[in-house]
Amino acid sequence: MTARLLARTASLSFMTVLGMGSLGVEDAWSQSQDATYVADTNENTKTRKSRPAATSARAGGRAAPQTQAQGATDVYGPGQITVYGTRTPQALVGSSTLSAASIYMFNKNTLDEAANLIPGVSSANTGGSRNERTLTVRGFNRFQVPLLVDGVRIYLPADNRLDYGRFLTSDIAEIQVAKGYASVLDGPDAMGGMVNLVTRKPSKALEGELRGGTMLGHGGGYSGYNVSGLIGTWQNKWYAQASFAVNNVDHTDLSSHYTPTATQGKGKRLLSDSADWRVNLKAGYTPNATDEYTVNYTRQGGEKRAPYNVNDSVALQRNWTWPDWNLDSLSLTSRTRLADRLTLRTKLYRNTFYNLLRSFDTSSLDTQTKPKAFNSQYDDTAWGGSARLDAEVSRRDTFGLAFYGRRDEHAEIQQVFPGGSYQPRLTSVEQSYSIAAENTFTLLSNLSFTAGVSYDWRVLERAQGYSAGIINYPTRNRGAPNGQARLSWKPDAVSELHISFSDRVRFPTLFERFSTRFGGAVSSPWLKPERAQNYELGGSHNFGKIQIAEALFYSHLNDLIASFPTIYNGVAVSQSRNVSSGNYAGAEFSIAIPLRKNLLLGGNYTYIHQSVSVPGTPNYKPGDVPTHKAFAYVEWEPVKGLRFVPNVAVASNRWTTDTSGLFYFRTGHNVNLAARLDYQITPNVQVGVNASNLLDQNYQLVSGFPEQGRNFFVNLRISG
Repeated sequence: MTARLLARTASLSFMTVLGMGSLGVEDAWSQSQDATYVADTNENTKTRKSRPAATSARAGGRAAPQTQAQGATDVYGPGQITVYGTRTPQALVGSSTLSAASIYMFNKNTLDEAANLIPGVSSANTGGSRNERTLTVRGFNRFQVPLLVDGVRIYLPADNRLDYGRFLTSDIAEIQVAKGYASVLDGPDAMGGMVNLVTRKPSKALEGELRGGTMLGHGGGYSGYNVSGLIGTWQNKWYAQASFAVNNVDHTDLSSHYTPTATQGKGKRLLSDSADWRVNLKAGYTPNATDEYTVNYTRQGGEKRAPYNVNDSVALQRNWTWPDWNLDSLSLTSRTRLADRLTLRTKLYRNTFYNLLRSFDTSSLDTQTKPKAFNSQYDDTAWGGSARLDAEVSRRDTFGLAFYGRRDEHAEIQQVFPGGSYQPRLTSVEQSYSIAAENTFTLLSNLSFTAGVSYDWRVLERAQGYSAGIINYPTRNRGAPNGQARLSWKPDAVSELHISFSDRVRFPTLFERFSTRFGGAVSSPWLKPERAQNYELGGSHNFGKIQIAEALFYSHLNDLIASFPTIYNGVAVSQSRNVSSGNYAGAEFSIAIPLRKNLLLGGNYTYIHQSVSVPGTPNYKPGDVPTHKAFAYVEWEPVKGLRFVPNVAVASNRWTTDTSGLFYFRTGHNVNLAARLDYQITPNVQVGVNASNLLDQNYQLVSGFPEQGRNFFVNLRISG
């Protein structure tokens, strides 16, 4: 397969609160005058102390982030968002973030694999003919939790069905997950939180890295490769970097415990090949300690095929492939200190998305002569930007004001068979806006209160469909308010407690409002946004060297969008309606135990209970979310240069349905035992081997789509 080009993203203005630099890191709650925290890159802070640099196996051999006056970090500062949570510097997996070192250590090559390590986040598979990889955050799905790359939202205006398996992680410095409570200053639609990928930037005068690896299947046979590299420079007043990544999957192997069916035999998973690549170019100008101006360009390309449901006959299934799944993003950001206590951040970007879906006659995927065959092209362009003003009103009071605007133009062209004729080009244009304000007040030296409000609105200029001619759907604009508040108390240097509330909305996509689902649905132009009220009570404490963090959370959802059965012109169809409500409740727990200088134990646990009511579908069960999820690891360096990291991920049952969508059943639990062994040959050369699903368990996340069996990865990393 030959992968093409894509786009991804750029940079997002970052938050300066309380005159203490950006708090877009885990301990954003640290707001007392003597607080220790990680400051935003390139920004000095007069009244706060930076966390001292530390190098260890647990830090991946890199210094902890610092201000540029002390030494640069490899996290692209303008691309961060505000993430509240608890920092556990010893842990390999944070309560809300995951570092580049940990992504590499656990050999997670795609976003869905990596983010699954974070408590409260679960990877999932949509199944069906699309067979996409996705994530849930505390029960909220990919439509309710925006995905950003370097702070710029990746959004597909037609249906927003992002495939998280297409996003590679080799040049990612940090994965940030705002769970439940996401700052209104970071943009709209964060009903259940936000997921943000922050790319790397140079931290040395001259640096480079090259990685390469081979994927091996169940019996040790070749199943693919990946390769990545970067080169960059960081100078006194500027920096520049170029990076690339390629991930080519020849096939995946099923577990030896898999029972063959007429559709899928043992061994290689049919149609499981894919190819993805990405390049990223960035440059920044830092004339002084407070100002920064950047340009960031990303292009990524992907192609894939979709394996069949092993339980259904091939003749009853769709023969779909995606020869193109491409993203492109160009962004410009600025941060300017207008006065001693006044900072302006701006961002401008252009994103494009090109997607080609091909449907074939048969499983051979080489003929298009039947009515079921088609070629469907999506060609989307988005122009957007934001402006944000942060003011330190006093030493106890800071205020932020932000405006967000975006224009999405979606175009689609359908080629139909057997004749091969093209339907007219259809276009839809929608504008998104948000105005937000946030204030943080330090009530006491160790007690702070943050409150934010915003108003989001959508302007639908045009929405078109096709049925024996172009249909111009009725347009309707929508707006909705949002509000949130957070109280944080730090009774001593090793403890923190917080309570938060967030009331946010998510606007429906064009697909939910207008798609006819191949004739099986009718439009809903009046569809309202979904809404969720999220509550959290959490904290952290250090018992000597042992670090723990925990949170209790509850969400009430209303006006949820569901596919509702109805009769239209005497035909049984479905229609998207605001008909359901739900309640999510759960708990998270994280721990890190450094037993010795060369031995670390750690892990996390998540419990989630979901209850969703859908009138007309009394047996409805929310899927994709395991009730219990746990991850545990050991990092051991028995001798200098040799590191051994055994780990295990456990997930309990989750609900799934048969192909008809009428019969619900549990998938069964899964235990993924893995191990990583690395050896540092020289300070610049490292070799490693990773094994996953060592128990060779046969399990599925969605009905009819078994996951990969035992597999191995051998890699080489050269850096300098």
